[in-house]
Amino acid sequence: MPRTLIRKDPSSFKTLQLHVEASPEGLIYQGRGMPLNFAQMLAKRQPVAIADTQRFAVELANLGVSVRLTLNWQGRDYWVLVRQRRADRGDVVLKLISGYVPAHELNLPLLTVIQEVAEECLLETPEGWLSGRFGDTWLPTPYQNSLPYRESAHFTLSPLKGATRPVQCGTLKLLERPHAYVHLPTASLQLVYDMRLELHQETRDLSLLHVDECLEQGTLVARLNRARPDLFLLALDQGRPTANLLTLTQGQLTPVSTRGLWLAESFAPQDGWLVHDERIRWKDWLSLQGI
Repeated sequence: MPRTLIRKDPSSFKTLQLHVEASPEGLIYQGRGMPLNFAQMLAKRQPVAIADTQRFAVELANLGVSVRLTLNWQGRDYWVLVRQRRADRGDVVLKLISGYVPAHELNLPLLTVIQEVAEECLLETPEGWLSGRFGDTWLPTPYQNSLPYRESAHFTLSPLKGATRPVQCGTLKLLERPHAYVHLPTASLQLVYDMRLELHQETRDLSLLHVDECLEQGTLVARLNRARPDLFLLALDQGRPTANLLTLTQGQLTPVSTRGLWLAESFAPQDGWLVHDERIRWKDWLSLQGI
């Protein structure tokens, strides 16, 4: 039975629309206008058209972030993916861990990435739940009133290679060099960070679980459902993805059927700075990877 971990007031979320200028050399964004609440932001995420894929100026609804998280388990690397039921788009996809960037973090979206990992990616061991660190910064423990986090062990997040083209918030360059694209169907700018998750050497019998958030009667409710982990591992071979999708429960990897599977737009082909598609079929994405 799903377990309720926390309830939040979504009205506390505020963000800004963006003005984005792109060229073949790089991309610059900055917040514009009055703060938007969650409902107002969603209302502005309507399809936008851009003719030139490399050079343009455009107003967008919001900034989103994702993290391509690489986890090493028993000597092999995996990407961590989340199953999401997208009510606003009427589909179910596998996606990277992701979230919306609030107004006060537009100039440092890395903070949103760290928060999303802490909220969406739960690592359980027989001794308790693992908290995490990024450099000298401890990740939040959003469910500490419901889950026993371990004090003797933690995981570590570290950045991997960045994109070749720089991204700036105003005059401030994002040092982690996230990969950027404009998602035309939702009029949003998306930043994708490459990061690695290292486990404590004594970690054993690990389970990966996802916390699902849904809006109920004006309240955002976060629930943990052990019967539906919703967190998956995509096996890599020398850094390249394979066709092997698995779950990890109590240290055991279990293959997952990929029949009828769709991936979110971050896996879809990119045309210059633009992504045109809402989603991509698993088998079509494998074909693009030469698998």
